[in-house]
Amino acid sequence: MKLLLALLAAGKLGKVLLSGGSMLLSIVAYAFVFGWRYAVGFVGLIFVHELGHYLAARQRGLDVGLPTFLPFVGAWIELKEQPHNAETEAWVGLAGPLLGTVGALGCYFLARDNDSRLLLALAYAGFFLNLFNLIPLSPFDGGRITAVLSPRIWLLGAPLLVGMFLWRPSPLLVLMAILAAPQLVKAWKYDAGAPENAQYYAASAETRFTYAMYYLGLLAFLAVMAHDTHEMLGTLHR
Repeated sequence: MKLLLALLAAGKLGKVLLSGGSMLLSIVAYAFVFGWRYAVGFVGLIFVHELGHYLAARQRGLDVGLPTFLPFVGAWIELKEQPHNAETEAWVGLAGPLLGTVGALGCYFLARDNDSRLLLALAYAGFFLNLFNLIPLSPFDGGRITAVLSPRIWLLGAPLLVGMFLWRPSPLLVLMAILAAPQLVKAWKYDAGAPENAQYYAASAETRFTYAMYYLGLLAFLAVMAHDTHEMLGTLHR
């Protein structure tokens, strides 16, 4: 009761209910397609990913809301206060797929220890989900990370998104393309010498190199793990 009153006093109960309710709705929606056990695990992996963003934003002193879930689309955290520079944006963007990868690895090792096809399928979903989010195009996490290098890198993400659609057409990819369109225009018109850009995207060579290594290292690791777990699942089908 004291906790409930404290939440009401802080005006946070509605936000907790929205986050928890949307998470439960996602579990129910996925359960109809994939079954309850997979749905709980999959939404849990999404939560871990979003938790990474949330903790990183709080660590940098940003005002951030709890994750909101939307079935078959994903989840997001509400940044009530935007990052003050590209390095902070990259840090918050990196934290999601980084913690999400830890969650997928947990499923992977548990799957091996318990010979569980369900946990292996969840591990694959986690690796692929976080790999997909590293497409270097905003609003993907990869776009937020690579922005500290240069927004022009987003132009490389456009053909990747098109390739993904040709490989596996999905309404979600169409939605992401619509959301990414203004960012592509921004990247095309990007002027590094403009005062607002020079201030926001200012970063040392060491910082740029560090984030480039983080990004490429995580990208390579996730690509290998997604491929290997997919092959393992294929072997189990035979």
